[in-house]
Amino acid sequence: QVQLVESGGGLVQAGDSLRLSCTASRRTASNYAMGWFRQAPGKEREFVAAISLSGGRIDYADSVKGRFTISRDNAKNTVYLQMNSLKPEDTAVYYCAADRNYRGAIRREYAYWGQGTQVTVSS
Repeated sequence: QVQLVESGGGLVQAGDSLRLSCTASRRTASNYAMGWFRQAPGKEREFVAAISLSGGRIDYADSVKGRFTISRDNAKNTVYLQMNSLKPEDTAVYYCAADRNYRGAIRREYAYWGQGTQVTVSS
């Protein structure tokens, strides 16, 4: 079992930056591929970014390409989501997810999920 804890959310203005962190509870968390998803009020949870075990494969949703960067530090059991040039439409609860295999944007294939962290971008 892997427990995931997100942090770094908050209230910012449009154009600002935030860095989200997702820390896994087990040392073996470095053996998991990771993803970030988000869910806005009244909408389905959507894919944001994903990173493979080694970091050699990374995918982004079109809506965040060029603004968001996913990375991982396996020594710290942590994956990051650097979010720049934030827009009001980025407002959502952001969730990290983990699985032993790379799942990319396929939400239903991830085995483990965090509780989420709120990101609010004001205009």
